[in-house]
Amino acid sequence: MLRILTAAVAAITIFSAAPASAQFFFQSRDLSGPRVVGDEPGIGQALPGATPAELRAEMVWTLRAAMNVAALQCEFEPTLLTRPNYNAMLKDHKAELAAAMTTLEAYFTRVNGKNKRQGQAKLDHFNTVIYSSFSTVSAQFIFCQTMSSIGRDVIYAPRGEMGDVALNRMRELHNSLVPWGEQRFPSRIFVGQPRLPRFDKECWDKKDLWNAKRCGAPYPAVALAQR
Repeated sequence: MLRILTAAVAAITIFSAAPASAQFFFQSRDLSGPRVVGDEPGIGQALPGATPAELRAEMVWTLRAAMNVAALQCEFEPTLLTRPNYNAMLKDHKAELAAAMTTLEAYFTRVNGKNKRQGQAKLDHFNTVIYSSFSTVSAQFIFCQTMSSIGRDVIYAPRGEMGDVALNRMRELHNSLVPWGEQRFPSRIFVGQPRLPRFDKECWDKKDLWNAKRCGAPYPAVALAQR
C-alpha cells in the first residue's frame, strides 16, 4: 500500500507543477498577434466595399462561429469549458450578435443589387465557409486551448464589447489553426502511459523499499518519441 501511495504522490507532484491552463503542453506556442481591422489577407472573408462597422460585424460573427465549432470539437477536454463559454456568450452578448447579423444581412443585400434573395444566398454561403474554416484535426489541441482562452475573454467582456475581443484576438485564433506542439521541450518528449515501477513482490523488501540488487533500476527503459 505504501509503495502505491508513494507512486501516486509522485505523479500528482509532477503534474501539479504544470500551469492549470496547460492541458496539453508544458508550454504552448505563443500565437498572439496585433489587433486586426477585418480586411487583412487571411483574416475572415473578403467583403469588398465593407465599412468599418460591417468588418467589425464580420469579426463578431466569425468569433461566434469559432466558439460554436470549439464547443463541439473540444468536448474531449471538459476543463477547457468551451461549451459553457459558448452558451454564456450567446446569452450575455445576445444583442451584439443580433446587431452583427443585421449588419451582415444589410451588407449582402446592398452588394447584391438590393436583391434580398441573392443577399440571403450569399450570407448562407458566407456562414458555410466560416464554419468549415475552423474544422481542424492536426491542430485540434492548440485550437481548443486557444478557444478556451478567447472564450474566457468573451464571457468577461462587458456587453457590447465582444467585437473588441474579436479584433484583438482574431489573428491569434487563425494562428491556432496551424499545428504546434510542445515548446518547452521541443526536441524530445515522452507521450504515452506514465512510467511506473514494477510491483513484483520480490522487488520490494519488508520496509517497502525498492531492491535494486534483485530488480535493477526501478523504472523500465522507455524510448522517447522524437519530434
